[in-house]
Amino acid sequence: MLKVLVGLSGGVDSAVAAYLLKQAGYDVTCCFMRNWDSALNNDTLGNNTLNNDICPQEEDYNDAKAVAEKLGLKLLRSDYIEEYWNNVFRNFIDEYEKGRTPNPDILCNKYIKFDYFLRYALDNGFDRIATGHYFKSVEDKGSYHYYKAADLNKDQSYFLSQVDKKALDLCLFPLGDIDKNEVRRIAHELDLSVADKKDSTGICFIGERNFREFLKNYIPMKEGKIIDIDTLEEVGTHQGVYYYTIGQRKGFGVGGNRGPYYCVGKDVKKNILYLTSVNNEEYLDSDSALICDINWIEEIPEEMDIQCKFRYRQPDNEVHIRKIDNNTALLTYPQKIKAVTPGQQAVFYKDGMMLGGGVIEHTYIDGNDVNEWLMNRVNNG
Repeated sequence: MLKVLVGLSGGVDSAVAAYLLKQAGYDVTCCFMRNWDSALNNDTLGNNTLNNDICPQEEDYNDAKAVAEKLGLKLLRSDYIEEYWNNVFRNFIDEYEKGRTPNPDILCNKYIKFDYFLRYALDNGFDRIATGHYFKSVEDKGSYHYYKAADLNKDQSYFLSQVDKKALDLCLFPLGDIDKNEVRRIAHELDLSVADKKDSTGICFIGERNFREFLKNYIPMKEGKIIDIDTLEEVGTHQGVYYYTIGQRKGFGVGGNRGPYYCVGKDVKKNILYLTSVNNEEYLDSDSALICDINWIEEIPEEMDIQCKFRYRQPDNEVHIRKIDNNTALLTYPQKIKAVTPGQQAVFYKDGMMLGGGVIEHTYIDGNDVNEWLMNRVNNG
């Protein structure tokens, strides 16, 4: 009988995942991962304190404990606070200071859940780990391949694209073939206290707090100009160029007769934010992108037509991929795609099978770097 350690988060998904594995005959133990502590100070990790912010993880732990007791399963607890700080949070802040918008959930999966937590499980005699991710593994002649979940609305393959395949091969994903409604139905049938618990959203260490206010603890606010890239006129003042994302459509405090604006560019050195009206969305277009730090899940040819997601909730885009080396590739998409954003993740698929993913390093339009093209537009009037 395989011994499985389930990452029990305190939510309904991991709770039902643990139950399904127990029903399937696995020897199941649960473990709650503690990754963030708002009470830490300079003496422990060398970071800024969060002014008495309350992290919701203790409440989640109590929910996980109640679930484990209800299911008759043992609950362990493991701490990865320092590991999370060094591998996830520092990267998050460093990327924002470069004017990019990283996804810390992807790094958390790569370094914490499917690395430190996996090693903890193996070191303690477990054969596999399991999570409540909506993600599907399929075995074929002794090899595993990974697909989008049956519930495409909840599919989380995007967030698992940087996990090493050897780690994925040691993980079970019980929710790959069922949808969220069925998960909640099972939880109600079992009378679990988390059956109607709201899904967690956003970033673990921010919780329900205002994102911009949180970042101010680590990246000092510095006001600067907002420039309309169409007219090159100053149309407002931003609170800090780091806080905005390419393609963002609100939150600028800028109105006027020309209607809503999009964020199309950031000059981090000059602390200038560039916007365009919704009538000129072509500033958001790109037709190719350089992808770096690629984590391959499947071996693919040097060139092929695939599908790609450039952000989590985005539909698949048809693209052509050409490998430059094993860690770098060029994606081309002559139909043009809006708001492909450096620093975010590009995830590759072929008919639902996840091939891998990497970081968007540069985007191009008609052979020109998009950001350089925008700055030339500004400098040349």
